Amino acid sequence: MTLATSPSFSPARIGAMVMRHWYVLRSSWPRLLELVYWPAVQMLTWGFLQVYVGQASGRVALAAGTFLGAVLLWDILFRGGLGFSISFLEEMWARNVGNLMMSPLRPAEFIASLAIMSVIRLVIGVVPVTLIAWPLFGFNLWSMGLPLAAFFANLILTSWALSLMVSGLILRNGLGAEGLAWTLMFILMPLCAVYYPVSIMPEWLQWAAWTMPPTYVFEGMRALLLDHQFRGDLMLISFVLNLLLFAVAVVVYLYLLERSRVAGSLLGSGE
Repeated sequence: MTLATSPSFSPARIGAMVMRHWYVLRSSWPRLLELVYWPAVQMLTWGFLQVYVGQASGRVALAAGTFLGAVLLWDILFRGGLGFSISFLEEMWARNVGNLMMSPLRPAEFIASLAIMSVIRLVIGVVPVTLIAWPLFGFNLWSMGLPLAAFFANLILTSWALSLMVSGLILRNGLGAEGLAWTLMFILMPLCAVYYPVSIMPEWLQWAAWTMPPTYVFEGMRALLLDHQFRGDLMLISFVLNLLLFAVAVVVYLYLLERSRVAGSLLGSGE
């Protein structure tokens, strides 16, 4: 099939890209081990802290019970974005981006394949950790039921949007910008109220926190665990903000992709 006659959107091309990255992942046990290692370390550290603080009484003990939930949801956000970025960076490290851009692969198909690999990496890394937390600390993330699906959907959308913008910056500025793939989430972490409610922030900072879609997820998680109340309103606001953020991310990525083509930086993908 020639470029002129190839379909504008092809699931087959997406599948081919996913298989390419899957073969790379499954052929390297250090890559697979790394996916589980850091979430497990985080879970153990915060799990034992939760046990220690949980020996207190009253509201403090109840609040301690949210630590593991926050850690595991944070890993969905962080690992989802990192899984997206790492798959993209592997193309950069292999100096293969220029070849992909000259192939029939469309930008939307490339983005879709990175998103699918993000979910695959996330499942491999986070699901075993959630199962370990159950017998070890008595915390069952899956007991959240349907609200967990809302939490996951909003967090993964945020992670894709931010990682897509980072990918565009790396395309335009080269691998010198790859540090953003690891650091951007941590820069935003204090504003997302991962381990504490928004109400304890200074009032002038709270407005910034409420502009972040993950903030609504972590507030919703605390409402579910502490008050046994699912805040559908928070999830709806988060979803709307995520749609806006993702739309902006797509525009930014396509703009930076075009600028990198004009500047000729697709082939020169070094530092």
